[in-house]
Amino acid sequence: MSLITFILFGVDKWKAVHQRWRVPEATLLWCSFLMGGLGGLLGMFTFHHKIRKTKFRVLVPLFTLMQLAIFGYIAWKGWLKL
Repeated sequence: MSLITFILFGVDKWKAVHQRWRVPEATLLWCSFLMGGLGGLLGMFTFHHKIRKTKFRVLVPLFTLMQLAIFGYIAWKGWLKL
């Protein structure tokens, strides 16, 4: 999901530069929320896209931290065999 979110941020940036139809902000945020937080965060800074929008600057890192916490909890409980 992170790879898909990263690609979506890149596609949206390309479309913004070329004045094309854009990926809705809600789609970018939902993909970030649905286990794509790291991809969204990397996409924001790699493509310099949506980094000035407050909701993205707050929500995408928050989603990433939540997902890392969930992953860490699962790994700590031993439910994930690494």
